[in-house]
Parts: sequence; structure tokens; C-alpha cells
Amino acid sequence: MYHNPRPHDLLWGLRPERLPQEAPGWASAALSGHVPVVVRRAPAESGWVAVGIRGMAREQRHATWMRVSEISRLVSPQAVARAGHWRSHAQPQWPALRALNQVAPRLDDLGLAWGVTGSLGFELASGISAAHPDSDLDLSLRAPHQLSRAEAQTLCALLDQAPGRIDLQLETPHGAVALREWAGEAPRVLLKTQNGPLLVGDPWHLQQVAA
Repeated sequence: MYHNPRPHDLLWGLRPERLPQEAPGWASAALSGHVPVVVRRAPAESGWVAVGIRGMAREQRHATWMRVSEISRLVSPQAVARAGHWRSHAQPQWPALRALNQVAPRLDDLGLAWGVTGSLGFELASGISAAHPDSDLDLSLRAPHQLSRAEAQTLCALLDQAPGRIDLQLETPHGAVALREWAGEAPRVLLKTQNGPLLVGDPWHLQQVAA
């Protein structure tokens, strides 16, 4: 059983008949095609996890909840990175894939727990077409311990050497913060938490959180 799904994890096992009646038809159709759902940041009752369903169109996104006991498979962003399926992608010339090929060995050499999220991560994990030539490369980095602003600036410089835009989110114990924002000079940064966004001085110390 998968007890603690994290944001951006892809989950299989949600059946269309579990959706409420008001759910859009495309969401039921997607689940009928065994499309995975994406763990999102939102409150959930014990034994449940907040998830999002994505359809074929960009505007087709539906928020719902899933029983943890019904998860049949889980693929994390880090597992997508370890699998390395982008190396055999049919469109290696896409900027996001060229960027991924360039930064992956650098991030591995640094020993970082990084992963691929967004449309490209979804496609690599599920085999379902979701990315396109203009897709950004979305990455996440598990950061259980504080990353200094100087270290964040160094990491940004590494990412900026790659073709295409890379958006990396630092996953702290309390939520996610954009690497580029933490690398800046603002005294407070936006932290995405399970209960909504907060402005914080230090994303690793909840006692410093300010509404």
C-alpha cells in the first residue's frame, strides 16, 4: 500500500465510477483509458489524497480526491528521472528534452534527489502524449534540509546553461518554493503548502511563516 503520496506523484487506480456526478465527462473518459492522476497540494481527510485529472486539452483539469487504499501503482518524479526514458524520446530536438539531457548528469553528479514533473514527466511516466515542442522543463528537487541562497544561485546558473526554460521547485518539509525565487533577494518568498500559499522568510522553518 502507498501510504504517503507526495505532490507531483502519478497514481493509477482511480476508477471513473468513483467520481462525483458533477465531474465532467472527459474526466470519466480519461480514467476509463487508464490515465493516471497527479497528486496535488490540497487538504485531504485521513485515508484520502488530493489529486488532479488531466484531459487531452490544456484547459481540461479536474480536481478530486482518491482513496489511498485504491492506489494500484505510484510513479514519483524521481523515478521518472531514474528511468531515463527521455533518452529514447521520438522528439529529441525539443528544447525541454535537450535541456534534460544536458542537466541530468550534472544533477546526478551533485547527488540531488531530483525528478521530472509537468507535461513531460507525465508523458515519460505514462506513455501518454502530453508534452509539445514549446513545453518547459519542469523539475522538482527534494530538499529536506536548508539550501542556502548562494547554493540556489549556483544551481540556477547550472540550469541557465541549458537550452529552453527550466522551472525547478524545491520541495521542503513544509511545501514547495521556486528555486529562482529563493535564489533572489526578496526577504520573503512564496511557499506552496497543503493549505494554500504563504509568504515566508525561510521555507524550512515553519515558525517563521507569515500570512
